[in-house]
Amino acid sequence: MLPFITRRTLGAVVTLVIISAVTFFLFFAVPADPARLACGKVCPPDLLEQARHNLGLDQPLFAQFVAWLAGIFVGREYEGLGSCPAPCLGYSFVNREPVFETILDRLPVTVSLTVGAAAIFLVFGVLTGIVAALRQGKPLDKIASVSSLIGASVQIYFIGTLALYFLVYKGQILAQPKYLPFTENPIAWAGGLLLPWLVLAIIFTANYTRMTRSTMVEQLGEDYVRTARAKGMSGRSVVMRFALRGTLTPIITIFGVDLGTLIGGAIITETTFGLQGLGRLSLKAVDTSDLPMLMGTVLVAAGAIVFFNIIVDVLYAFIDPRVRLG
Repeated sequence: MLPFITRRTLGAVVTLVIISAVTFFLFFAVPADPARLACGKVCPPDLLEQARHNLGLDQPLFAQFVAWLAGIFVGREYEGLGSCPAPCLGYSFVNREPVFETILDRLPVTVSLTVGAAAIFLVFGVLTGIVAALRQGKPLDKIASVSSLIGASVQIYFIGTLALYFLVYKGQILAQPKYLPFTENPIAWAGGLLLPWLVLAIIFTANYTRMTRSTMVEQLGEDYVRTARAKGMSGRSVVMRFALRGTLTPIITIFGVDLGTLIGGAIITETTFGLQGLGRLSLKAVDTSDLPMLMGTVLVAAGAIVFFNIIVDVLYAFIDPRVRLG
């Protein structure tokens, strides 16, 4: 198992370096004046010149990338602005602070939103899909299929707005969505994020229900499952020991991708409920032309997806030992 994890980790490091290089050259080679984008919409001439100097735009593009990459590991000094300790993803000339510090400040909001919603849609989506597969063609299956189709069709900004109106403003059933640190008050933390969790989970639960149902139906028709039934195994044992194990593989795949994507920033959900997470941060970076901040959020999102892909690979190895040989 250790060699398998080592290979996957080294592959992830190489992938992140490639993503970093592509992202850097995209942001610094394509624009005609990267300093003006990095400095923001309102940038006096002296600050613009300071940004050009600190970004090293007078150096070759490759030298700029090496300096930026080195800053991730050893930090970097910005003349007239101060130091950017490692890991330094750049310096925001708009916020006047290191990019990584701002990302760390917003990250707990996005992680809290992701963890709560993921727990709901994974459990309910998989369980509903299993029940629908076991009751294939019956009313319960049809209800689950129609509900999944409706859930997958609605948009977060639509259902989120309706939920805010009926459950918060008019009905006063749930609390106004807001973020409070978990360490300060776990109950208030969950209460403030309950509505965003439920709304976000509706969309994803529908997808997981459909995926689980189709995969489970396929697994129940496999020869090894029919053989287990012919040998007299109970229905529960057949489902839990054989069919469910084969069903988990595609579920783990999409779950890893979804987690990485949500950690990278659930822009629509955070905007709908006024949560100041990474999604809102990236949106603000676009609006204020904060190039370093935008680049930092892009790399964090890419890193989250790569990280969860490693987790998926490790889980594959536990579910199917043959994966370790790959």
